Amino acid sequence: MRSRPNAWSSGWFWPFGLRLAGAGLLAATGVIHLDLYLTGYRSIPTIGWLFLLQMNAVLAVAAAVLVTGSRLIAAAGAALALATLAAYLRSVWAGLFGFTEVRSTPGIVAGVIEVAAFAALTIFAAGRAGPGRHGEPAAGGSRVLAKVRVGVPGAGRAVVGISVAALTVLGISVARAGGPATARDAGRAVLRTARIGGVTVLTDASGFTLYWFTRDTPTRSNCYGTCAGYWPPLQGAVSAAPGIPGELATMKRSDGTAQVTYNGHPLYTYIGDTAPGEAFGNNLQINGGLWHEMTVPGAVPGMQLRFPRRRGARRGRGGRPVLRRARR
Repeated sequence: MRSRPNAWSSGWFWPFGLRLAGAGLLAATGVIHLDLYLTGYRSIPTIGWLFLLQMNAVLAVAAAVLVTGSRLIAAAGAALALATLAAYLRSVWAGLFGFTEVRSTPGIVAGVIEVAAFAALTIFAAGRAGPGRHGEPAAGGSRVLAKVRVGVPGAGRAVVGISVAALTVLGISVARAGGPATARDAGRAVLRTARIGGVTVLTDASGFTLYWFTRDTPTRSNCYGTCAGYWPPLQGAVSAAPGIPGELATMKRSDGTAQVTYNGHPLYTYIGDTAPGEAFGNNLQINGGLWHEMTVPGAVPGMQLRFPRRRGARRGRGGRPVLRRARR
């Protein structure tokens, strides 16, 4: 009496499993990129719409692979996963369109999933169609490995080699990124004001917009690790100038460094701003709270808040720095 063939022995299980896994992994990377897009990347020039384009392409290809089972589309999905990883690695090593990526958990997770999606989709695309192809009969459990053996000679070894190489480069890149960006030290710099979007905002010495985080308190910053990588804290010991609306002071971070505060708000810059006069971080919902540009009500655009210098600093009463109009 013949035994009834099951999914393991009939030969359709492994191609279907690879197809399902590849499409699912590819879709997972699209979901991660969607989250990154909605929580911050949409505000970054060029990078924002590239994220949107990549996300739509990934989800569309994943759905097409799952519905049609086309090996050609699966190959395109594998190439797309590898290209997405390459773009991430490029942004970590040398920057991409003026944006340099920092180490983050979503970035690492997405990178690993992209490698897995590439491997699954490539094996599915290059694998055998199932039992009976090339006149080969279905086999039992003893030939499980034969069922996932790719049809293209040497393709299996190539997939393993590329995957290992990609994971190695990813690991090196993550280690090289090192973590948060270096905080901006404003020790002897000059804070300015600028007119951006119809409001007067506080900027650092280079003219970059300064921000405050809704989760912070006057004595505590809630932005560390990856958060501080995207929002470098402004650091340095400063004093408030007479005539400036509001209060400029410092607070101590958990690592013992001093972070500049304004009206009780710790100040940060945003790595998405690549030039003075930009405020792409304004009103972003990311890192568990809202980010706002630091407005200066009643200030005259172009005024500078001078920090005390070690020698020869111009000071007002009580040794405080002097507010003066910036030279044109």
